[in-house]
Amino acid sequence: MSPAVVARSKVAPLVVVMGVSGSGKTTIGTLVARELGVEFMDGDSLHPLENVQKMASGTPLTDADRWPWLDIVGQRLHTYGEENQGLVIACSALKRVYRERIRSQAPGALFLHLDGSLAVLTNRLEGRSGHFMPASLLQSQLETLEPLEVEEGGYRLDIDQPVEDMVTEAVSKLRAIAQVQS
Repeated sequence: MSPAVVARSKVAPLVVVMGVSGSGKTTIGTLVARELGVEFMDGDSLHPLENVQKMASGTPLTDADRWPWLDIVGQRLHTYGEENQGLVIACSALKRVYRERIRSQAPGALFLHLDGSLAVLTNRLEGRSGHFMPASLLQSQLETLEPLEVEEGGYRLDIDQPVEDMVTEAVSKLRAIAQVQS
């Protein structure tokens, strides 16, 4: 049996790369997806237009704004899981209830929490351009954040290290967690 056939016979991972704005969800998510051999999707692209406009104007989203978006994220993960394609998706998933909402539709999803200090996050946001999420909303996100707990099925990754080290650590930990869960 060829390695490609063996790889396809395994259950493909479903991973939500979570964290506040500026934590590196897109960068790390893209690289982790490549290492896992699955597609990457930026959950921000799934936001309804009203949410994007609200955030661009500097207004934090409410839970009522987020529920439809989180349902879309969960549905996308579910679809990829049903097709055994695997998916890594970037989604802030700041509260445990948000992660539970996603997992209600994609029970096997793992979470990778990109965790960093205010100083590291602020520095990253100040160096970024062309994103609809202004740096002024970082404090609001940090106040909302409920860090990922061990029993939630995932891993907290310190973002104050080189990207290559982050990806190596994330892939290793996610594979170990997925192996235990299967």
